[in-house]
Amino acid sequence: MHESRPRIGIMGTGAIGGFYGAMLAQAGFDVHFLLRSEFEAVREHGLRVNSVPRGVLHLRKVQAYRDVADMPPCDWLLVGAKTTSNPSLAPAIVQAAAAGAKVVLLQNGIAVEDAMRPLLPDTLHLLGGLCFICVHREAPGVVEHQSQGAISLGYHSGPALGPDRQALIDEGVAMFREAGLDSHAAASLEQARWQKLVWNAPYNGLAVLLQADTRALMDNPDSVALVESIMREVVSVARAAGHALPEGLAEKMLKTTRHMPDYLPSMYHDHAQGRPMELEAIYAAPLAAAARLGVEMPRTEALFRALRFIAARQSA
Repeated sequence: MHESRPRIGIMGTGAIGGFYGAMLAQAGFDVHFLLRSEFEAVREHGLRVNSVPRGVLHLRKVQAYRDVADMPPCDWLLVGAKTTSNPSLAPAIVQAAAAGAKVVLLQNGIAVEDAMRPLLPDTLHLLGGLCFICVHREAPGVVEHQSQGAISLGYHSGPALGPDRQALIDEGVAMFREAGLDSHAAASLEQARWQKLVWNAPYNGLAVLLQADTRALMDNPDSVALVESIMREVVSVARAAGHALPEGLAEKMLKTTRHMPDYLPSMYHDHAQGRPMELEAIYAAPLAAAARLGVEMPRTEALFRALRFIAARQSA
């Protein structure tokens, strides 16, 4: 670690990487952004976050890089790209990592760290970050932030043991809090991932399948019933896997969604812009876990197959 603050690398400067990277940079952290298609726009115009609760944040001077070889070694690497990019992004993560760096996957889905771990050296710490936020990329270098922004951190694997793991989590939590973000340590990273999936599994896929935002989904009794049934399937698998999710979680999430700003989940934007959807992490992995545990997820599986059909037609 450096004398004052750690050096932070943002791997994947889309909606998630752009928002959290901008917040950390505004707080005075030394933040470096790896960009590909958005490099020229960000270099010329900076990085802009239009936030409903926070106002406009415009980083006019951005430490932006098209080639990871030009980035300095970073103590923390925040991976904001979608899980579909992980295999191709792993070599860049390794190249940008300082000795003993902490790699944080700010991604949705189940077992994403399990898939990334073999692609990284054992000397790097691997953590998961659960982002509770309504945000999307509006244009190159422009992020629209509708609400929330909390982040939960958990240690997955690496050279740290026992109290040292907690110390690294606490360091990450303090870093985000200094940037004005609600952050806390997850008691169990795997449980936290299952709990977030209770929301992600129904709303992401149904937004694509039904071409509907959260308000439309919550205004129709049939779609509400479908959302709730998928939520309950995810809860059943999580509990079968030994994760005691809170009682009444589905009802609480339905109530929260009714009162949150109208929102199109990330999978909707991926599909609309011709990008691969995160079907493996959000659907295939949970369904595989359900099969191992002998738990049925008929509605989730039907949604998954419909989304695969849509993806195949789009890529044909």
